[in-house]
Parts: sequence; structure tokens; C-alpha cells
Amino acid sequence: MRRIRGTRRGLLCAWVYIRVLRLRATRAGWGRSGLVGVGCSSCSSVGRASGSTGLNLSWKLCVTIMRLVILDNYDLASEWAAKYICNRIIQFRPGQDRYFTLGLPTGSTPLGCYKKLIEYHKNGDLSFKYVKTFNMDEYVGLPRNHPESYHSYMWNNFFKHIDIDPNNAHILDGNATDLQAECDAFEKKIKEAGGIDLFVGGIGPDGHIAFNEPGSSLVSRTRLKTLAMDTILANAKYFDGDLSKVPTMALTVGVGTVMDAREVMILITGAHKAFALYKAIEEGVNHMWTVSAFQQHPRTIFVCDEDATLELRVKTVKYFKGLMHVHNKLVDPLYSMKEGN
Repeated sequence: MRRIRGTRRGLLCAWVYIRVLRLRATRAGWGRSGLVGVGCSSCSSVGRASGSTGLNLSWKLCVTIMRLVILDNYDLASEWAAKYICNRIIQFRPGQDRYFTLGLPTGSTPLGCYKKLIEYHKNGDLSFKYVKTFNMDEYVGLPRNHPESYHSYMWNNFFKHIDIDPNNAHILDGNATDLQAECDAFEKKIKEAGGIDLFVGGIGPDGHIAFNEPGSSLVSRTRLKTLAMDTILANAKYFDGDLSKVPTMALTVGVGTVMDAREVMILITGAHKAFALYKAIEEGVNHMWTVSAFQQHPRTIFVCDEDATLELRVKTVKYFKGLMHVHNKLVDPLYSMKEGN
């Protein structure tokens, strides 16, 4: 009987402790709006202490938050994502000895977000002077000045319109003599920069993030990757529809590389990516849908439009839409400054 009472006291204390953590997360703008994991694989395993309490209150609890932000259309989703990035940079207060490190994607999905960030910069609201960027991927064998290289994409659609130092914009070199050495050097540069503060990504219809195609390791690092036929077909539109012109290999950051970021934001828009969002949100982690790995990241935000939710359960959509008043606080400068996040 004494042991049972002690165990109940321990369970009550643990419950109170978890409630305190939830409250703190809520005040930071991260609580009661996602999934909370206790004793996950990234923390020490749950154990027992000796004595009548039956529980060790020194456990390390991992508060894992997964947000799904649903906007009405592509433009609103792009604007929300851009505001979030802008707020994160401003809150960080970057300076000469304190750079904000940003991971960036390419493709059609982030274009609206980039346009908004350029707008904020030109309005004087945002500077990239003390920001370092690391892009997700680059084609192998495509000249840097080719109009469809990701070097050209980033400079034409983003970098040349802002005040970033070119030396701080890092993109993999798909024409390097030693491709593996290039990948290793990229990982080293990320580490030397102090890691990625916020990694922004997009996905393909098959749920791949960067060029981590279905079947990729969920702990993979930056490496050379052979592109799946679905990816080649999807990218053919950028090469006049000629499959023979589409590169078949690329250098890409790994799933593990992105998972190492302190925060991840994934942009998913359009009905053609609805099934991938379903796999990412409502099913388990699966290396055939590499985006699903981010269910286990401590701070993940999926930003999507209404069309991308077509495969989700109605109650899932209603639940996350009901949290928009919380999500919108994350892009409210007054709230962000008040909370000091």
C-alpha cells in the first residue's frame, strides 16, 4: 500500500512537471499547438529511481512541437512564411560577431516567400548583412551560369535583390573535381557557422525534401544522389520538356543535415502535394517519404495552403485551423518582441 501511494505521488509530481513545461512552451509561442513527446530518442531514456516515489523526477523530457499552419492560398502561405523568417532574423539581433544562419530551398514553391522577403528588405524592415545562408542542393554537371542551375536561381530570384555578402551565401558546387570532398566541405562550413538556426525547405509530390529521394536514409548527410524518374519528370518543365536535358544527379544536404537545424520550416502548396502532406502529418515516419522524418524534430512548422490539405482528415484540418490565433502570434512583431523569442 505504501509503495502504491508513493508511486501515485510520483506520478502526480511528474504530471505537474509536464504541465509546467507545457505552460512555458505556450508562453514562448510553442505550446498546446502541436505534438508533445516525452522521453523521445533524442533524450535520455525514461528510467526508474529507487525509493517509494517510484519515479525519477530528474528525467529529461523532450518537448517536441509539430505545427501545421494552414492558409487559404499560395500567396498567403508565402507571406506567412516570409513574416516568420523576418521575425526570426530580427529577434536574433544578428551582428558582426553573431550571424543568423538560414537554410534555403529552390523550386517554384519558395518564390512567393522570396519576393516578400525582398519587399521587406527594400522597405527597410529587414537586412541580410549579418545572415549566412546554405542552400539545400545543386545539379551535378550543369554550368553555374546555366539559367536552370540553382546558383542562377538563387541569385536571380533572391540574392541580387538583398544586401547579403556573396561570401556568406553558400551553394554546393556541382562541377567540383571531387564531389565527395565538396560535400564534406559543405558540412564543415555549416558546423563552423554554428549550425543552421532555421532551415526552410520544400518537398516534391513524392515527399522528398531537398534531393533525398524515396528510400533515402533518414540520418543521411550531404552527398551525391541519383535522381528518381519522378523528380526528373517534374523538373523537365524547366528544361523545355526535354528529359535528355534534365540532370540525373545532384549534390544534396541529407535528411540528417536538415534535422540538425535548430528549427525547420517546410513549405507545401498545391493539390499535387496533398498526399505527401498526408504522409508527413498523419502517418508514421517512413524513409519512403523522407519529409515524414520531421515529425521527430523538436521544432518543425509545416506551412501549407488549403489545396495541400485535401488528403488530410477533416478533424486534423479543423484542429490546426483552430490554432491559427496561436500561430499568427509567431508572425506578430509586437508579440514576438514582448515574448523575446
